[in-house]
Amino acid sequence: MLGTAGNLSAKIDDDSFWITASGRNKGQLNIGDFIPIAPNGKVVEKPHGKVSPSAETSIHQVIYSLFPEARACYYVHAIEANLVSRFTDGDILTLPPLEMLKGLGVRKENPKVAISVFANHLDVALIASDIRERFQTVTPSVNVLLIRDHGLTAWGSSTEDVFNYVEIADYIFRYMVAAKKISI
Repeated sequence: MLGTAGNLSAKIDDDSFWITASGRNKGQLNIGDFIPIAPNGKVVEKPHGKVSPSAETSIHQVIYSLFPEARACYYVHAIEANLVSRFTDGDILTLPPLEMLKGLGVRKENPKVAISVFANHLDVALIASDIRERFQTVTPSVNVLLIRDHGLTAWGSSTEDVFNYVEIADYIFRYMVAAKKISI
């Protein structure tokens, strides 16, 4: 994650989660850079200094409420994620049937996998609302979603799983951008 872009969260207990403070360099985080958040999205206790939770806290809150097995959620600004979010005008992006999909839990021969793409809104609460509305009726095929021109969100049962999902999604998106350049 570049500089202060993106945000990370993890659940410590069954109710609250900890999220990175806004404006913190993700390569230099320390314990004071995480803020505890209640299930209703409110700050449990404010750490010392002038820190506020990430602007995308509402997205993390929705993911945890929709997927109780989720113990971590990462939001990453990535060039290829933003580019591939433009490869479709619709609300899904079909992924190529690459072997790397196994890293997202897809273990089928020639799989047909699509991920959800959401509109970007200046008011992040609207993005969170869109995610809630869609995923209450449609179960995502993988634990990754895209926000058009904004980035990717991944969630899973551990921080290790989510880190891997982000890396695998990034690899697939880089492949898609490269394939488009050479028209395959």
